[in-house]
Amino acid sequence: MLWSSIFAVIGGFALLVWGADRFVIGASATARNLGVSPLIIGLTIVGFGTSAPEMLVSAIAAGSGNPNMGIGNAVGSNITNIGLVLGITALVTPLAVRSETLKREFPILFLIMVVALLLLVDNHLGLWDGIILLIGMGIMVYWMISLGLRERKNGDPMESEFIDEIPAHMPMKMAIFWLVLGMAILLGSSRMLVWGAVNIAQWFEISDLVIGLTIVAIGTSLPELAASVMSAMKGEHDIAVGNVIGSNMFNLLAVLGLPGLIHPTATPAELLGRDFPAMIILTILLFAMSYGFRGEGRVTRGEGAVLLIGYVVYMGMLYHDSVA
Repeated sequence: MLWSSIFAVIGGFALLVWGADRFVIGASATARNLGVSPLIIGLTIVGFGTSAPEMLVSAIAAGSGNPNMGIGNAVGSNITNIGLVLGITALVTPLAVRSETLKREFPILFLIMVVALLLLVDNHLGLWDGIILLIGMGIMVYWMISLGLRERKNGDPMESEFIDEIPAHMPMKMAIFWLVLGMAILLGSSRMLVWGAVNIAQWFEISDLVIGLTIVAIGTSLPELAASVMSAMKGEHDIAVGNVIGSNMFNLLAVLGLPGLIHPTATPAELLGRDFPAMIILTILLFAMSYGFRGEGRVTRGEGAVLLIGYVVYMGMLYHDSVA
């Protein structure tokens, strides 16, 4: 049972990454064929697509009676995205952050974190908490579309980067094929991953929250890691950082909201005492590095190492608490 569960988790991760990539390509090409601008596609569909694994895993885990795994996945993915994904990406190549769009998204991300914290301060994720978060996701998508329309007129540097990333001449039938196939693979691999992760948690007597914060969070963040590293190596630094910021906003609104909607539950005290503070600290560090208070924003290799070390320290805290 243990080995089959491990293979299910590994296979689920691999299929999640591939399925998310196919889904994003299909959705982006479909939207572009319908005349949607590359900037809006990048700000909404790409951000949604890279968060699709977290959303599906969270929903399936909650539907299977393991909502804390979905909650841990939401917060753990945000920690992983900044500490591991951007830490590694900045080590590969320093990141220059020029886009005004990104600088406007940072305050929204902080606002979303505050709202999520206030909803969880009673150590309970209820139905209305989930509804509020999902309504917030709808408002955020509307805001991002409005922002994209405005910045498109002003010539945001992300526009040209997204033009290079989004398929320009894919036939509509092929785009829809990849969209549907990608979603089907995401659904199947999410079920496989949750089944294996639950069995591993039970085998080693580890809480669903910790499994969500570690194994599941790392696995579902693989699309962000691949997208950010590839974008950075192509010189598309704004996309590399923007993928993470957009994904983190989706995680706190949609991924965290779904367990409340599907399976309201009490949340462990460690979530607010350990995990949320770690997420907030890493977000503040990234903001200070990339905002550019004294000129152009830039995440250097040294700062990437700081983010990565912070992630390793957090993993050490989880290990210590699990064996204590």
